[in-house]
Amino acid sequence: MTKRPNNKQKPSGKPAPEQAEKPGFAARKVAADILGNVVHKKRPLDGELDITSGHSGFRALAGNDRSLVRAIIGAALRHRGEIAEILDRLLDRPIPEKTGRILDILHVAIAQMLFLDIPDRAAVSLAVDHAGLDRRARPYKGLVNGVLRRLGRERDEVTGDLDPAVLNTPDWLMESWQAAYGVETAREIARAHESEAALDLSVKADPEEWARKLDGQIVGAGSIRLVRKGAVDALEGYGDGQWWVQDAAAALPARLLGDVKGLRVADLCAAPGGKTAQLAAAGASVTAVDISKARLKRLEENMTRLGLSVETVAADLRAFEPEDLFDAILLDAPCSATGTIRRHPDVPWIKKPYDIEKLTEIQSELLDRVMGWVKPGGLVVYCTCSLEAAEGEAQVAGFLERQAGKIELVPVEVSEVGGLAECVTNEGYLRCLPCHSAALDPVSKGMDGFFAARFRRF
Repeated sequence: MTKRPNNKQKPSGKPAPEQAEKPGFAARKVAADILGNVVHKKRPLDGELDITSGHSGFRALAGNDRSLVRAIIGAALRHRGEIAEILDRLLDRPIPEKTGRILDILHVAIAQMLFLDIPDRAAVSLAVDHAGLDRRARPYKGLVNGVLRRLGRERDEVTGDLDPAVLNTPDWLMESWQAAYGVETAREIARAHESEAALDLSVKADPEEWARKLDGQIVGAGSIRLVRKGAVDALEGYGDGQWWVQDAAAALPARLLGDVKGLRVADLCAAPGGKTAQLAAAGASVTAVDISKARLKRLEENMTRLGLSVETVAADLRAFEPEDLFDAILLDAPCSATGTIRRHPDVPWIKKPYDIEKLTEIQSELLDRVMGWVKPGGLVVYCTCSLEAAEGEAQVAGFLERQAGKIELVPVEVSEVGGLAECVTNEGYLRCLPCHSAALDPVSKGMDGFFAARFRRF
């Protein structure tokens, strides 16, 4: 018996022409792909969104669609716990494994429906189209349609009693913050992560004048917080290198070295170079060391734009040995980056407790090494953009014990950090939290989480 030829074409997984032409379809598909890469494959979001080496689909999009992708993924990650709870309430049973991008498609659609100014009908329609084009997701196309339409009808009942602060924070992180700061402060930190970070700038000189020119506000110890966001490279002063982007909290550790004019200063783990620029602009002779050649190249490009001259060295600090001792050292050690969740909402979903354990070992090794690279009487500032006590207070306690008789802690003074008293601990450490005010005016809330401690070598 002769078999009939099969004239049905197998789906290629690529958008059909009429679907590919739908406004916003490509952006939603890329958003779901990148979201999956981040949460399932633990790929850093910055890498996926890199315009030169990131996700190929993202790089192929027009500028406005890339902005849409960033907004969707930001909302999906900031509210990931809420969205997961919503899906649990809407589904009769868990979605089986090996269903393609179904969960990522649903998360992207719900992020638009609940947290972005996008009509439900657009989010639902494009999500259903996307499911229909994914070979493994196709059998669940009807489920996608039903779940999202039900959410549209019942959103108040489904979402009314959610606790975002708890849901959007992995248990291990919430427990760590509660142990370090107490239950209420831990919740305030989590609530701060629901919003994007402000855009802060550091300037070479005259912050008051630049705040006036850029319609900004002075925060921290002389940073400028912009009221309106936009293309950074289109702002006055960018082209002629008058300022650089740097969170108000990130700008504080370099100030703890005091007057560095004429001093030979090492900025260790220096890229992308905000602190390097601070030190060079203050008149220091800076040696910037970083393990990544690519990141160091970006630092060099930043220094060129700013018109600042620094020495750069690509090296692993665990194998590096300076030719001469430095007058002062700033060690911005590798860390979990949990203090930057407002800027990097992928961090809670790609980091695990064992990452902290590995990082604290590296931090301890680096602290012990670099203390021997500063002249007697010289200062070393250790800092991390982490909220974890293991990478801050506990790390320093162990260091002081190991180096007893060789170093002393030099407490941070409130006057050194713009009068931000809540950022200075009783022990004399700098400890900024995302829920702290960035200015004496409490209206200006929010800054990166940062820890710093200062030591003098005997």
